[in-house]
Amino acid sequence: MSEWIRGLEGTEAGHTAALALAILAALLHALFGALQKGRHDPWLSRGAIDASYGLMAAPFALFVVPWPDPSLIPLFALIMVIHILYKIAQGVTYTLGSYTVVYPVVRGTGPLFTVIGAGILFGEHFTAIQWLGVALLVSAIYGLALYNLKHWQVGRDKLKPALAMAVVTGLFVALYTTVDAYGIRATPDPFTFLAWFFMLDGITFAVVAAIRYARMSDRPAPGPLALRGLTGGVVAYFSFGSIMLATRLDDVGEAAVLRETSTVFAALIGWLVLKESTGPRRVTLMGLIALGAVIVEMGG
Repeated sequence: MSEWIRGLEGTEAGHTAALALAILAALLHALFGALQKGRHDPWLSRGAIDASYGLMAAPFALFVVPWPDPSLIPLFALIMVIHILYKIAQGVTYTLGSYTVVYPVVRGTGPLFTVIGAGILFGEHFTAIQWLGVALLVSAIYGLALYNLKHWQVGRDKLKPALAMAVVTGLFVALYTTVDAYGIRATPDPFTFLAWFFMLDGITFAVVAAIRYARMSDRPAPGPLALRGLTGGVVAYFSFGSIMLATRLDDVGEAAVLRETSTVFAALIGWLVLKESTGPRRVTLMGLIALGAVIVEMGG
């Protein structure tokens, strides 16, 4: 599998595979966000998910894939710090605001700064048409956020700090996407990076969630929480794994922008599953988000 992935790098088939992987990551990331924001405390959900994928990854990291070169230890340490800070920001964001409100802001902030970061780190450059697509996508996502700011009635006292934290979380999305892309490219075997990432990343918030759970006076039943964690862990493997492989096969900026069609999937999940209200203006804005992603892909 690793040889096959390396053989696709820089080819037209690799570009097509990266496109499919980025769209798959978008759908799964929206589902992942809904799992964390669902009926359980988001900190507990995150801890259960992280513990699940960490435990699942450990045998592969330790006994199946080649171990990473010791020279990569500082890079893995930096990646872990970035992801811990990202998850703290995300947990605060989901605690303050409704999923449908904050998720578009998180995802809208990420692609713009990822494209800029990819240009600096990897020398990638968008065409004028692609920048038009980025502008349309980001504007539509922020338009959705402004519409929510004006019309959302639930928890309005926390709406502004929730949106501010969503912007901060989006900046961390851009940072981890760019640095992780560097990491998977620096690791000869991409599955070494993925296995070790999941094993190491699964530790911190599992401990945080366990401490939080122990201090709760009204603890949720462990069975449903564990099931949510297991489900989220499997989704995380395919979501994060898909976008990371996409950034190895093709441009980081394009993959990041295409992933942000997750906002459309998130709105559908919020409406159909979480029973959060929607309307024609939100639907129109979501259509513009998808159109912006299409322009970025076709304009390259």
